[in-house]
Amino acid sequence: MKKALDVKHINPFLQSSVSVIEMTTQTKLEVGKPELSALEFHDNIFILQVGVTGALRGQVLLTMNEENAKEIASKMMMGMPIEALDEMSRSALGELSNMIMGNAATLFSSQGIAMDITPPISLFGDNIKLQIDIPALKIPLMENGKEKIGIFLCVTQD
Repeated sequence: MKKALDVKHINPFLQSSVSVIEMTTQTKLEVGKPELSALEFHDNIFILQVGVTGALRGQVLLTMNEENAKEIASKMMMGMPIEALDEMSRSALGELSNMIMGNAATLFSSQGIAMDITPPISLFGDNIKLQIDIPALKIPLMENGKEKIGIFLCVTQD
């Protein structure tokens, strides 16, 4: 198994996630307690997976339950009601992941760390198990004491 991400490289991902989500959805989030986690997801889970290349390599996952995904997509689309995670709502959520990761790449660039991202992949379903040879650090983003979005950093540095 490869070495996990250095702790000093975690904050740009968190800073970007919180600021972009707050800006696009007017949702105030707090950062929960980080923990190493398996990539095993149950219940209706929506996952956005973005690859990281350059000086940092790996995958970043943004996860949310179905109701949170619909709520966030609705807020991104100016309150339009979202009944199901259809193509338009999944596209909005994919754009959210692009904004978060693009912002993180900019923050890393200001530290002299070159990082690029791949287009997001979305997954939705029950009992999804993923595997990567980099430890997954899960950091929950909380609203009113409940997890709104999970960030899984499966990233290592050259």
